[in-house]
Amino acid sequence: MRVVAMIMAGGAGTRLTALSDNRAKPAVPFAGKFRIIDFTLSNCVNSGIFDVAILTQYKPHSLNDHIGIGKPWDLDRQHGGVHLLHPYQGTAQEDWYSGTANAIAQNIDFIRRSQADTVLILSGDHIYAMDYRKMLDFHYRSQADLTLAVRNVPLEETDRFGIMTVDDDMQVRDFHEKPKNRDKGTLASMGVYIFKTETLIARLQEDSPETPRIDFGGDVIPSMIPRDKVMAFLFDGYWVDVGTVQSYWETNLELTNPMPPLNLYDSDWVIHTRSQERPPVKIDPQGRVKQSLLSNGCVIRGSVEHSILSPGVYVSPGAIIRDSIILNDTWIGPGAIIEKTIIDTDVVVGGGALIGAEGDDTPNRNMPEKLNTGINVIGQESVIPMGKRIGKNVLISANTTENDFPDGDIPSGETISPTNGREK
Repeated sequence: MRVVAMIMAGGAGTRLTALSDNRAKPAVPFAGKFRIIDFTLSNCVNSGIFDVAILTQYKPHSLNDHIGIGKPWDLDRQHGGVHLLHPYQGTAQEDWYSGTANAIAQNIDFIRRSQADTVLILSGDHIYAMDYRKMLDFHYRSQADLTLAVRNVPLEETDRFGIMTVDDDMQVRDFHEKPKNRDKGTLASMGVYIFKTETLIARLQEDSPETPRIDFGGDVIPSMIPRDKVMAFLFDGYWVDVGTVQSYWETNLELTNPMPPLNLYDSDWVIHTRSQERPPVKIDPQGRVKQSLLSNGCVIRGSVEHSILSPGVYVSPGAIIRDSIILNDTWIGPGAIIEKTIIDTDVVVGGGALIGAEGDDTPNRNMPEKLNTGINVIGQESVIPMGKRIGKNVLISANTTENDFPDGDIPSGETISPTNGREK
């Protein structure tokens, strides 16, 4: 059997606030040296799948640079390999992707050219390690038209997923996309689909104003259940959608635990990534590190506790970092204190700044649904003034300069932008 993998990587990831200001969600750094998409790509190659297409759309430049020709994943191949598929405007059938199914529909010609009889459709923004070969074996043995990877989720989270019911043979009998009523069960779709190619093409070509085929969960899967064989494959391993600031922060810091839920050091299941040449980590005599992950190129002259630092982070003498995620090439000034904060790449934190270490839990005024658990987010290439005191649930947008900050302390729940200082 010939398999082609189609990775959906065009999402804006707006719930990640400033982390996705200048990049697509799958390109957001994760666990120090990785990007989120590295986990899905590594699952493919570790499962023996080397014909991979990545469907991009929202601000793809960082993602394109990271993927390149696919060499870190052994995808720089003359036959198969990695393909970056961008939307474009042309005939009436070609436009920006309007949903997951529409994105695949606009690339049916690529699927046909691949001559694959099986299409594996994946999301590029989940953190997990999964051997797709086991699911493929189940799909073939079941003679299914479509197989969905599923897992049980807490009842209170069922409104975030496609929820289904199955019979004793794991054939799907009912499917509800993000149901408002929590009475449909707890078996949730992971966004991992295996289609028989001919069935996929046939169902997508049924698109019409009366029967739109925009999303798999909302349109395609429910329409298939009465007439096609749709099966569910139960996955009981670790899987997280890091689509919110809280889940991104939690999932990163879980990896600092003595027994982390995902093993980044498994030689039998390597997570591949594009690595930069950096010197080893340097911890000066006055530096202190506790329960943290440090990447190459970091220089630690202060204190780092229960945090993750990406390549090239510099921590000055007297600085303290706790419960935080600091991305590439950020500079932390002398005596600065940072707690429960996510800082994006190339940020400068002035000496003596106090970020997240004081203040109440007032939700962010502009984004109360996204920043409400005490976590601060600081966007790319921002500069935090020396001695500035910043509360909790504060959002500092990308490219904010010292001149954009108002005088005085920044209370909890505020937003600072590069255009008008404190937003009203």
